[in-house]
Amino acid sequence: MPYNPLPVVRVIALVLLICCATGLSVTFSPAAENDYIEPPFFERARADGVLPSIMERLPDQPLITDPAAQGLEAGQYGGTLRTLITKPRDIRYMVVNGYARLVGRNASLQLLPDILESYEVADERVFTFHLRAGHRWSDGHPFTAEDFRYYWEDVANNPELSPAGPPALLLAGKALPEFEVVDSLTVRYRWAEPNPAFLSALAQARPPFIYRPAHYLGQFHIRYADPDRLADAIAAEKVRNWAALHNRRDNMYKFDNIEMPTLQPWVNRTASPAAQYVFERNPYYHRVDRAGRQLPYIDRVVMQVADGRLIAAKTNAGESDLQARGLSFSDITVLRQGEARNDYQTRLWPLSAGAHMALYPNLNYERPVWRTLFRDVRFRRALSLGIDRHLINRSLFFGLALEGNNMVLPTSPLFEPALQTRWAVYNRAVANRMLDALGLTARDGRGIRLLPDGQPLRIIVETAGESPEQVDILELIAADWKTIGIDLLIKPSQREVMRNRAYAGKAMMTVWSGFDTGMPTADMPPDMLAPMAQDDLQWPRWGQYYQTGGKGGEPPDMAGPVYLLALAQEWRAATMDRRRAIWREMLNLHADAQYTIGVIAGVQQPVVVSNRLRNVPQMAFYGWDPGAQFGIYRPDQFWFADAADQQRAGG
Repeated sequence: MPYNPLPVVRVIALVLLICCATGLSVTFSPAAENDYIEPPFFERARADGVLPSIMERLPDQPLITDPAAQGLEAGQYGGTLRTLITKPRDIRYMVVNGYARLVGRNASLQLLPDILESYEVADERVFTFHLRAGHRWSDGHPFTAEDFRYYWEDVANNPELSPAGPPALLLAGKALPEFEVVDSLTVRYRWAEPNPAFLSALAQARPPFIYRPAHYLGQFHIRYADPDRLADAIAAEKVRNWAALHNRRDNMYKFDNIEMPTLQPWVNRTASPAAQYVFERNPYYHRVDRAGRQLPYIDRVVMQVADGRLIAAKTNAGESDLQARGLSFSDITVLRQGEARNDYQTRLWPLSAGAHMALYPNLNYERPVWRTLFRDVRFRRALSLGIDRHLINRSLFFGLALEGNNMVLPTSPLFEPALQTRWAVYNRAVANRMLDALGLTARDGRGIRLLPDGQPLRIIVETAGESPEQVDILELIAADWKTIGIDLLIKPSQREVMRNRAYAGKAMMTVWSGFDTGMPTADMPPDMLAPMAQDDLQWPRWGQYYQTGGKGGEPPDMAGPVYLLALAQEWRAATMDRRRAIWREMLNLHADAQYTIGVIAGVQQPVVVSNRLRNVPQMAFYGWDPGAQFGIYRPDQFWFADAADQQRAGG
């Protein structure tokens, strides 16, 4: 069955229509404390005098949301949301899904102020941020311009804490901005050249956190800490020096330091490692609904650590109220079977990545003979032509997936059908001729081609060991490649091990999902198409070189990637028409060069939602950037229909 993108297009269009107001503030100015509704969760703390009133906890001008304008129901307080994770480090997804950002995207992908009260941009060079008066960290300490100054001066520009200097998002034309504290609630970043990607970077699933809780981290900084106490803390933590201690405590994304204050909707209350993590509502959270209820509606989130192989079975058994991670298309049948018995729905959201699965030949691989092969476009094209994507689609996805390259999806205005299939239609004869033309004509007794040094042409593909589905696809590819004389060996690992091996040039080829942004528009930076990040597994050393300003990695030495980098830089100062042309040229280059080898895309992600849980979209897309998984749908507005019953039962 050929892929028909129309259903996915309709889903996305409907989602954008329904959710276009998500995150939009409305007019509402409480005049007195009784205009706000105190969460019952804090009654004991209020009665004990541990916590001030809601009026004192909220910013002077909180972000007011209007559920009705978003097609949602006004919620009620209470309840505990259960979800499953596969390892303790997955608690970082509370930061992803909590999605409290300086600026954030709504479900129509518009950028709007969130933690910031407002911002102004002049010529894409000068960015002025206005904070909310009275906004506080989760421990009650004021959130002010000092937290931005601390990050800029004492973290990003401190060589002991940040040896590579400030992150790449703070570079424009290889130059850092002039940072200015205008007043206690206003900061300004001024570049000589445009930095149009700056705001988009702040809205990412993994935000850069260009602020830090200065009042907390200062006690671990040599510039501010009491020397004796700092020495004692270094000894107690058994670390080398103050910088190692500071970096260990400074983990806003990892979210595993329970002493570190946050601005997210829920606060971690469980120290790592643990089998179960409990997150409780942030008493100083800055969002409020139009009725005067402080968000989040849900009091607690409990993350239970489980074996990844059991996520589908445990979800089927009703052990999760909201689950997407750890579930795949192949789990749909099992999940459907448990719906009536355990009172949940299995919704299907199209994945927004450029490919559900892609192969990443490491152009920085340490072995010269393989590095030379991977850098030859004929070899990469032959690998792609040697994959029977239609068989994979029919065997594993009922023919419903999109076959072809790691590319933008049909829902993107930049989509071109011809690019989706260039060098990506199964043609064993052409693949064999290309390999022969490379001089790889000698074969062993099994028919496997031999390298110039006489070794078999065996490609080791390293996986993160998290997805049985990836292994199923790789086994089908292995059968295809064997017919063109290539041996494929699957090497399961762990995510961090796999990535670190790729970064070091020790992983020959890896497998991962495709471009995070499968639905880009021309006003989004095309950084994913150029060697600008170490996480790009096809050229990690070149990406590290860019990210560190030349202090790590190595400069790209292939004409194509060098040109892609130049185009990405040109995009920053280009007109909108030229930006659109740059995107198309870069996508063309990728389809032609096969730097990554896409397999299938447009796969549907099962999302299990308890029937008691409200305001979770019926139809939506699921992705990393943009999207932050559930983040742009504002989980702080999810609520339980039986929240009051849970409250009385102590849940």
